[in-house]
Amino acid sequence: MQIKSLIFTILIAILAVSCAKQNGFPDGEWIDLSYDFSEKTNYWTTEDGFKKEVVAEGKTDKGYYYSAYKFSAPEHGGTHLDSPKHFAEGRKGVDELPVSQLIAPAVKIDVSAKSEQNRDYLITVEDLTAWESANGKIPDNSIVLFQTDWGKFWSDRAKYMGAEGDQKHFPGLGPDAAKWLIQNRKVNAVGIDTASIDYGQSQTFDTHVALMSENIPAFENVANLEKVPTKGAQIIALPMKIKGGSGAPLRIVAFIAK
Repeated sequence: MQIKSLIFTILIAILAVSCAKQNGFPDGEWIDLSYDFSEKTNYWTTEDGFKKEVVAEGKTDKGYYYSAYKFSAPEHGGTHLDSPKHFAEGRKGVDELPVSQLIAPAVKIDVSAKSEQNRDYLITVEDLTAWESANGKIPDNSIVLFQTDWGKFWSDRAKYMGAEGDQKHFPGLGPDAAKWLIQNRKVNAVGIDTASIDYGQSQTFDTHVALMSENIPAFENVANLEKVPTKGAQIIALPMKIKGGSGAPLRIVAFIAK
């Protein structure tokens, strides 16, 4: 009976492992692409930034510990999503974006070498076509991430924003490249590791307008893009679901299967 019981236990364990592999995630690595939110989080220079206040913190008169806080923050700052409504009248707000648009395979285009030479670098059509020459066509319904390596300046606001008075200096996606993506490829969203999908010197935000007129959202201040492979990552980018929101704080992660 003991042998039968042991065999039965082993069979149950094997079945449990099999079911876990069939119904759960495959083996792989999760990468957090979000910065935390605090009073140190980078926001656009015209915004107040993130504020957190203590409502309760400590042991109650009934003997248990309890903490609660309240926060306030602009929609746009830290790791966040720009909804199409942000720059295109009548387009989708945060709450109207389908989850299927925000969970998708990703490709990463690395322009960090060029950004290092020119902090006002505009990602070009040639950067996109060169990537495709090396890696194949950008797949339909993918999320395109742009790595400039600007995240290395995140803890230094002046360097990250490149602020000089009212001027800002950081790389971005050029309007021509954005239009090329719209006209020639079918992408779910774009993301970048700078404060804006438009470069810092932009005055008319043409890249925002081009993308968002086509209901393509943008992820900004994306962290840790140097850890994301050129191809093969799956992105989950879920913003706070603000009704009618032009943007929202974003928790974005990448999954890389083994």
